[in-house]
Amino acid sequence: MSKYLLLLGCSLCFAVPTLAQDLPDPAPEADSANAMPIVLTHRLREIYITVVASGMTDRITATGQPVSIISKDEIDAVQGPDLTRILQRAPGVTITRNGGVGGFTGVRVRGAEAEQLLVVIDGVRVADRASPGGGFDFGNLLPGAISKLELLRGSNSVIWGSQAIGGVLAVTSAPADDPAFSAEYGSRGSFYARAGGGLSANAGSLAFDGGYFRTDGFSTADVGTEPDGFRQWQIGGRGRLNINHRVSLIGSARYADGRLDIDGFPAPLFSLADTAEYQDTREFSALTGAELSFDDVSVLASFSLSDIERDSLDPLFGADPSFSTDGRSERAEVRSTWKLDHAFSLRLGGEYEWTRFSSTFDTEKRANIGGAYGQLSFDHEGKFLINAGARVDDHSRFGSAVTFGADAAFGLGSDWRLRASFGEGFKAPTLFQLFSDFGNQALAAERSASFDIGLDYGDRNLDDFFALSIFRRDSENQIDFISCFGVIGGICTDRPFGTYQNIRLTRAQGVEVEGGMAISENVAARAVYAFIDTENRTSGSVNEGNQLARRPRHAATMSADWTLREFRFGGDLRLVSRSFDDAAGSVRIGGYAVLDLRASWQVTGTFELFGRVENVWDEQYQTAAGFGTAGRGVFAGIRAAM
Repeated sequence: MSKYLLLLGCSLCFAVPTLAQDLPDPAPEADSANAMPIVLTHRLREIYITVVASGMTDRITATGQPVSIISKDEIDAVQGPDLTRILQRAPGVTITRNGGVGGFTGVRVRGAEAEQLLVVIDGVRVADRASPGGGFDFGNLLPGAISKLELLRGSNSVIWGSQAIGGVLAVTSAPADDPAFSAEYGSRGSFYARAGGGLSANAGSLAFDGGYFRTDGFSTADVGTEPDGFRQWQIGGRGRLNINHRVSLIGSARYADGRLDIDGFPAPLFSLADTAEYQDTREFSALTGAELSFDDVSVLASFSLSDIERDSLDPLFGADPSFSTDGRSERAEVRSTWKLDHAFSLRLGGEYEWTRFSSTFDTEKRANIGGAYGQLSFDHEGKFLINAGARVDDHSRFGSAVTFGADAAFGLGSDWRLRASFGEGFKAPTLFQLFSDFGNQALAAERSASFDIGLDYGDRNLDDFFALSIFRRDSENQIDFISCFGVIGGICTDRPFGTYQNIRLTRAQGVEVEGGMAISENVAARAVYAFIDTENRTSGSVNEGNQLARRPRHAATMSADWTLREFRFGGDLRLVSRSFDDAAGSVRIGGYAVLDLRASWQVTGTFELFGRVENVWDEQYQTAAGFGTAGRGVFAGIRAAM
C-alpha cells in the first residue's frame, strides 16, 4: 500500500529535494575575509550549496567538515558511462570493481568499507537491504542524469544515522532548466545515450530523464576469454509544486533495469572462470514530501522508498532464477532549521525506517530503526563557525546507539580557511548478517570515531584551489565473515561454512592533498593525492597489524586541460599502489597507472562533438583479485545542450 501512496504523491509533483535552486545569490560582505563571491548563474550557485553536512541546504562554507562538490561541468568533461572515473578525482577515494561497467563496484572513502558509505540519490537512501553488507552497488549508477555529486569524507551519524561511517555521497539529478541530449559509441560495442529536460516556471518545475547503455564487455574472469556484457535502461523524474511562497510539494522517482553477464566458480575449478550465468537487477526509488519556509524556520518532511530486486540465472539449469533477493526500505523523515538570532541556529530532526529482505533461501525478515538528533550552530559573520550535536537511535534488533559530532572553521583571510571536525558513526548489522544461513543475531553495531583537520584555499570547481587534510578513524566491532575452513569447533559446530562476527578494532589514518591552478590563460591543471594507512588492530587476532584488504596506501589522480577557442583537450592519469585482496595479506594486487585522454569540439552554441581514449597504454591490472579490467578503448559521441 505504501508504494502506491508514494507513487500517487510523486504523480502530483516530481522534485529534487533541495532548495538550492531557489536560494538567492550570495551577498558580498566587505568586512569578511571569507565572503562568498557574487554568483550569477544557476549552475555556479549549485557548487556553493551542500546537503551532506547538515541534511539541509547550506553554504559549503557553513561547515568545518571535509566536503567535495563535483559539478556537472566536471562530469561532462570526464565523459562516459563509468562513474568511477569521476569519483576517483575526489580525495581519499579508491575503487574496487568485479569486471567492467555494470559489475559490482565498491567505493571506499578514507579506507572504510564500501558498505560504510551512505549513498543518497535525490533525497532517497539507496542501500541494498538484501546484500550481505547492505551497501550500494555503483555498477548500477550511470552518470548521464547527474548534475552534482557531494562527498562528505568522515563519520557523520549525528545527522545521517546508520551507515555514515566512511562518509556520505549525495547524488543530485539534472533540474528542469538544464535540458540535454548525448550519445556515444565505442570499443567493445559500447553504446550510451541519455536525454533529459522539463519545464520550469514560478509555479514549480517538472524534469524527466532517461538513458540506455549497452556493451559487449570483456571477460569478468581475468583468465577467461568469453566477453561478459551489460545493458541497462533508466528513467527518472523530479518536480516541485509551489503552493505559495512558504509551502512547496516535492517528489522524485527513479527506476533502473539492468542485465549483467557474470562469471562464476564452476566445480571442480573453484576459481573464477567463464560461465553462462547472468544477473538481472531492478532498482526503484521514490520520494514525496513538503518544504516549509517561514521567517526563521525551514522544515523538510518526506517519505521515501527504495527497493532492489536481483535474480541470478544460469541457462544450464533452466529459465528460472537459481537465486533471488529482494531488499526494501521505507523511511519517514523530518528535518528543520531554526534561526535563533543573527549568529545561532538550531537544527532538529527525526526519522523512522522500516526495512525487510528475503531471498530464495531466506524467508522474509524485518527490522526497524528510529532516531532523533539536535545540532547547535554558531556563525560569526562567516569568519568563525562551530557546529555541535548529538543523536540517539533505537534499533528493533540490537538496541540503541548514541553518537556525537562537532566541527569548526576559521577564516584566515585571502580565501584561506582552517577547519576541523570530530564525528562518530555507527552501522547497524544488516538483515543478511543477522538472519541468513550465515547470520549471527548476537552481532553488535559497528562504531567509529573520526578526526579531521584541514586547510583550504579557494574552491575545487575554480581554477586555483588547494586543500590539505589530516585524518584518523578508529572503528570498533567491524563485522566480517569468519570462514570455518580449516577450523575445528567453536563457531563451526553449527555453522559448517562460517558466520559473521564483530572484529574488535581497525584504524585508518592518513593525509589528503588536492590542488589546482591556471598555468596560463588556456591551460589548467589539478592533482589529488591520498596516503591512507589501514590496520587491523584486534589484539590477539592472527591478522593483527595487517593492512586491511583492498586498501591501497597511495592513490593519486593528475589532470590537465588545454582550451583553444572551440577545442578542448585533456587527460587524467590515475596512479594506485599495491594492496592485498585478503585479510591475511597473502594475495597481492599489484599497483597500476592508467591514462585517459579526451577531446571536445564546441561546433555551435548547442552542439558539441567529443571523444576519448581510455587506458591509453593498455595497462593490465586488477582492483580485485581474479577479476579482469578494461583494456584500451576508443569512444566518440555528440552532446546537445538545449
